[in-house]
Amino acid sequence: MGKQATLQSNKLPTIEDAKFALDKFNIQSEIKASAWQGQVESAIDAAGVTVPTCICLDLEDLKYFEVVERQYEHWGVIFDNSLAIQPSNPAFPTYSGLTVLMGAPKSGFLEATFLRPVNSVSTFVTSSQQLVLSAYDRDRQLLAQTALPGSNLANSDSTISPNTLLSITGNNIYSVTFCAFDGQFTLDRFRFCF
Repeated sequence: MGKQATLQSNKLPTIEDAKFALDKFNIQSEIKASAWQGQVESAIDAAGVTVPTCICLDLEDLKYFEVVERQYEHWGVIFDNSLAIQPSNPAFPTYSGLTVLMGAPKSGFLEATFLRPVNSVSTFVTSSQQLVLSAYDRDRQLLAQTALPGSNLANSDSTISPNTLLSITGNNIYSVTFCAFDGQFTLDRFRFCF
């Protein structure tokens, strides 16, 4: 009798699968990454840390309506079509702090490109409709995909709560895209692991 291996990278996880996904991450090996690198880098040097396992972006140093592109490049990620906002619409609450990322000026799309490959990406999302998270390799070949199945705005009749954790894993992820066709969404606590 032969053994059989199954590749399930195209399986779309459900929201129930994501409920406990945060517990899988080792919080002790996480660095909270600020857009202002001076103070954080000296703290890392003093601690003798060489390479963190996971990086969680601190968005609070960003200015309201600041275009976010290379602010976190020294942490290994560059954004495209991203804007920092402090939501005034109560339908888009923040998960923590006051600032979130939004796909703009092109509505419904945001991309993050990593300077070296990562193995997982996670963020808390609130969206006006279905939001698809796709991971790509160096050659822009699709590695994996997951989705928020529908809208999860606050104070709506959605069965999905706002700020739902959306995560994706794969080997050698070089970029991820978030796409809500003709919709709007926010990201909070953007985190990636090597």
